[in-house]
Amino acid sequence: MTAPEMSALDEKVPLVARALLALQRQAWEQGTAAQAFLEMGDTDTVVVMAREAVLRQLPDGRLGMIGTPNASTDPGSNGEAVLYAARVTGDEALRHAADRQVEWFLVRAPRTAEGTLYHITDLPQVWVDSFYMAPPFLAVAGYPQEAIKQVEGFRRLLWDPQKRLFHHIWDDGLRRHTRAAFWGVGNGWAAAGMTRVAAALPPEMEPDRQRLVTYVRELIDSLLQYWRPDGLFHDVVDDPTTFVETNLAQQVAYTIYRQVAAGWLSAEYLQYADRMRAAAHAKVDRYGLVWGVCSSPHFDRPGYAAEGQAFFLLMESALAKLKRD
Repeated sequence: MTAPEMSALDEKVPLVARALLALQRQAWEQGTAAQAFLEMGDTDTVVVMAREAVLRQLPDGRLGMIGTPNASTDPGSNGEAVLYAARVTGDEALRHAADRQVEWFLVRAPRTAEGTLYHITDLPQVWVDSFYMAPPFLAVAGYPQEAIKQVEGFRRLLWDPQKRLFHHIWDDGLRRHTRAAFWGVGNGWAAAGMTRVAAALPPEMEPDRQRLVTYVRELIDSLLQYWRPDGLFHDVVDDPTTFVETNLAQQVAYTIYRQVAAGWLSAEYLQYADRMRAAAHAKVDRYGLVWGVCSSPHFDRPGYAAEGQAFFLLMESALAKLKRD
């Protein structure tokens, strides 16, 4: 990272980044971490993380596979870092590894009859998490139509038109939501994932981009109805009996900063993002741990998690870019 880029980032960033590297283990954790370092401009770290994701690639193409043998879409979160590393190093082995991850999504991964990817391999389930894990990589890897197909498939099965929020899990075998809760971080995965897809679409897909922008704006507007005075949300956003959670605020702030920078969202939304950011900053301790996020490994209580660290960095990077531009 260059000196000007470093100076544009908050002083907490190096602490949070160090803690992230200590925490990340599993496929989605490494992928989300690598994405954070990529958007920060810490490209040397991205190359190292990409090589590790390839080292842990399964023969079927899934990247960074440690500890979650049934992960289907999570490994794709490593794909953009691997593509970047292949480009800057010229290492054909890295490019081949990215191609194998694409092949997993296009050919091998389990999916519904309509072609929507299952989140895991051992149950026919579509999860909201997948918005972030698969479509952004497919878009940057040269398959933007497939990225849009997946976004629309996830949305068709998980979007609640009355609440204007996403359910967590659809079971295609049972033909019902087996976790109908409007999980906060899950809605954050959707908002951030669709934003990244929109940014990666080619000019000829402008109607698709605008449709995604509309989807995200509608989601943000709905989430704001459940926003707490302290700048955070509940873990299940419409259930005030669930714990107060930090990461959704970071995910929404990141999304707003990126969308305003791209000219897709009114600058009036910055007031919300800034308050969410301030609330997240108040949760960072002296060691760089972001507290109060939906906590790994069981995600049933507040604590800390790799994705909570990563989205702090993503949020800070998006704001820094907005200020530079």
